Amino acid sequence: MMKTREGQEELNHGLLLSESEESNYKSRFWIESKKLWYIVGPSILSRVASFSMNVVTQAFAGHLGDVELAAITISTSVIVGFNFGLMLGMASALETLCGQAFGAKRYNMIGIYMQRSWIVLFICCIITLPVYIYATPILKLLGQSDEVAELSGVAALWLIPQHFSFAFLFPVQRALQSQLKTSVLAWVSLVILVIHILVTWLFTNVFHFGIVGTVVALDVSWWLNFIALFLYTVLGGCPLTWSGFSMQAFSGLWEFFKLSAASGVMLCLENWYYRILVLMTAFLKNATIAIDAVSICMNINGWEMMIPLAFFAGIGVRVSNELGAGNGNGAKYATLVAILHSTVIGLVFCVLIVVFHNTFALIFTSSTVVLEAVEDMAWLLAFTILLNSIQPVISGVAVGSGWQSWVAYINLGSYYLVGVPFGVVLGLILHLGVEGIWGGMIFGGTALQTIILGMMTARCDWDKEAQKAAAKYSNLT
Repeated sequence: MMKTREGQEELNHGLLLSESEESNYKSRFWIESKKLWYIVGPSILSRVASFSMNVVTQAFAGHLGDVELAAITISTSVIVGFNFGLMLGMASALETLCGQAFGAKRYNMIGIYMQRSWIVLFICCIITLPVYIYATPILKLLGQSDEVAELSGVAALWLIPQHFSFAFLFPVQRALQSQLKTSVLAWVSLVILVIHILVTWLFTNVFHFGIVGTVVALDVSWWLNFIALFLYTVLGGCPLTWSGFSMQAFSGLWEFFKLSAASGVMLCLENWYYRILVLMTAFLKNATIAIDAVSICMNINGWEMMIPLAFFAGIGVRVSNELGAGNGNGAKYATLVAILHSTVIGLVFCVLIVVFHNTFALIFTSSTVVLEAVEDMAWLLAFTILLNSIQPVISGVAVGSGWQSWVAYINLGSYYLVGVPFGVVLGLILHLGVEGIWGGMIFGGTALQTIILGMMTARCDWDKEAQKAAAKYSNLT
């Protein structure tokens, strides 16, 4: 009888421990989720609003005509996209440096890092400027029709002001993000989106400036975005991290450039991958229709992609903050929580695309031929959205950990040595059309990259990474 009572007490004690552990697990999950969404929520609003400016521009251009839509797609997706990926990637070095500095409570370095990034990115803007100036001959060389290439070249020249805004806007955004001031980014972006819609409508529907009006509206909106964030930063919004312009910004530029270059290569290889998809459609029959259909799918994908990219930013901040504070286990747990949240959201949008496969393209066009082409590609779009709900989160972990150089090699191999050739074989050699190109690039490249990065993250020694973060930070300051 005594043994039975003792056994029951042990069982009850075990149940209490299990309940306590479950309660602790739920509490920890809830706390980490709140920390993550404090960054991700405003980041989603900010990124969706910023991307929506391009969507608005293409929507207005699409109603000007099929050639205008193709030209805007090429100029914003290929010409601007070429530089956008590089500049955004180089600015993402701040997600590592500023995030770890914030975690280590070295707040003064955040303002210095931002100024160094301005210098490096401005020089990069000057170096890449010929891509805009010679856009027309470049596009003709890449196989675009004369009509589309000429109009795209005109749009590219008018987009040069937007090009230089990247050098200043991206570093400010990353610096504010690392300080958890994401609500500022969200509110400013939403206001700028409203202004952009109004200005675009005025330039195209009232003043009838045509395609030039649509791109000039983009120039105005991007610079207004930077001016608003810059004024917030220097007029008291960041008292701990902004103490004015400093000559320290010119010291350590080479070390900063190396990390920025690795970050730039990492992200631009990924960003260019989808630009190549648009370019390759030029070699298909009915290329204008194919480009229009792909651009619509890429816009929907890009629109939804702002959510995973917000998780990319959020987990980058969380991981870099935890590593900067020497907490490897915290970085590991934050990674697991972010992947779970992003994947669930990706599943929801995947289902929505499948349900509305024959209607979502009406946002951009009323052309029956284009609508049918988009409907044929809806299943690929749904799978792409699902896969992209995981991949950016893992890439964000890499940025927060400072693995940019490794990821650059992984991206080069999976995207360009496997994905692009696979897409060429399926789409152009086996004549499966744009679905073959897209499917080959997604299944051959993006899926492979996700698997490799997933294995790399799963096998990571987070305590060792926390120790390396402290040593690397001291070397870079």
